[in-house]
Amino acid sequence: MTSTATASGPTAEPGPDSTAAAPPAAGLGTLPPPRAGTAPAPQTSASPAGRRHRLDDWHPEDPEFWRTTGAPIARRNLIVSIASEHIGFSVWSLWSVMVLFLGPQYGIDPAGKFLLTAVPAALGAALRLPYTLAVARFGGRNWTVVSALLLLLPAVPMAILIEPGVSYGTLMVLACLAGVGGGNFASSMANINLFYPQRLKGWALGLNAGGGNIGVAAVQLVGLAVLATAGAANPRLVPAVYIPLIVLAALASARYMDNITGARNEPGALREAARDPHTWVMSVLYIGTFGSFIGFGFAFGQVLLVQFADRFATPLDAAYLTFLGPLVGSLIRPVGGHLADRFGGARITWLTFAGMAAGAGLVYYASRERSLTLYLVGFVGLFVLSGVGNGSTYKMIPAIFRAKATRSVADGELDPAAAQRRAWRLSGALIGIAGAVGAFGGVLVNIAFRQSFLVYSSADAAYLAFIAWYALCLVVTWAVYLRPSPHRLPGV
Repeated sequence: MTSTATASGPTAEPGPDSTAAAPPAAGLGTLPPPRAGTAPAPQTSASPAGRRHRLDDWHPEDPEFWRTTGAPIARRNLIVSIASEHIGFSVWSLWSVMVLFLGPQYGIDPAGKFLLTAVPAALGAALRLPYTLAVARFGGRNWTVVSALLLLLPAVPMAILIEPGVSYGTLMVLACLAGVGGGNFASSMANINLFYPQRLKGWALGLNAGGGNIGVAAVQLVGLAVLATAGAANPRLVPAVYIPLIVLAALASARYMDNITGARNEPGALREAARDPHTWVMSVLYIGTFGSFIGFGFAFGQVLLVQFADRFATPLDAAYLTFLGPLVGSLIRPVGGHLADRFGGARITWLTFAGMAAGAGLVYYASRERSLTLYLVGFVGLFVLSGVGNGSTYKMIPAIFRAKATRSVADGELDPAAAQRRAWRLSGALIGIAGAVGAFGGVLVNIAFRQSFLVYSSADAAYLAFIAWYALCLVVTWAVYLRPSPHRLPGV
């Protein structure tokens, strides 16, 4: 049996080890079942040039195959994937650091700088779906090599061109090119999903996602190191640090990763999921969680410099703090998934948005009172809660379609096996859509800051907008998934 793929990434029929409770791993469905009574070895026959890097017969759901052959291969691909995706996230986040170097000699006001951090978020969000589909079209190893090398498109010209006197238009083009790093997350998750059995997908993709998200904090630590050693007059050193790392990631992917053949994209899943109202409800919620995480990650350093200019005389002063929020937000993400497993995804998501509304309110109060301590507490709290919400919203999606599958079986519309396959298929497509739409939240955050500073010369209007959005998400979560109703989906 050949594997298939949803619109959000490669998938296949569920194997006998799968359970209805298994998450679709970044929503990307399942893999081919093992052939009865055998543990086939993958076809990776060597040629004079070495391994062919092709897995023609891949059955991770077969316990014997997984124990003897599959696990070491999957682990090797996961390690390289994490490294490559981590660098992709760092390149995507480069402009959260670069704006700290753009002093008065560049002639750019705060509104212009927030636009520079918004455009890479926009392109990165737009690339998520096509990058996911590229895995089945070109092969996971092949696309990882290509997507890694594409990171040179922003890094090399940034290392050459950024200096006083460069035009704002040039900076906008360079910032937009950095968006290619945002697509790497989607293709990396789609690829690693193919390698692991259902029972291990959550663990493997959690590691993959967490390793990528930490790239936001890592690039800010690189920026801090450059500011501390070379000074604010050398912004080109930040992207220059990543050029050899990008090349190494591409070489490692070419040497150690594999393509799983037979994967196919299935666009019908995307169309079907797009007609389901839950897809757009969850997209709104994911804007509030992941959109906040990536948006604040891009904007936090610049907001500190502008909001507390009297406390941060140099970019170095702010750089000591900018990495803290993204770091804790990345590390806390698995906690959100764990809490959702124990108490229910909708309940944890509801509590998360209540906390985020309170955190944004604290930031607003601290801004007006000029209290840096309260401001930092509020913002770090927003990062922590956005990380928890990232985990809990992802757990809600498979639960939604499990509940719908149970209802369709009870109503006699589908048999259990068909209902389970449909649930996995649509969960995959929904997470693909929600991941792309949610990433646009990073654009909205930076545009909100830009307009607030442009119109009111402060960020207060942006904070009020965030409070309103979290309040909306709070109401939507309760109304759709928690409010007692005959139509409520149990177990979400």
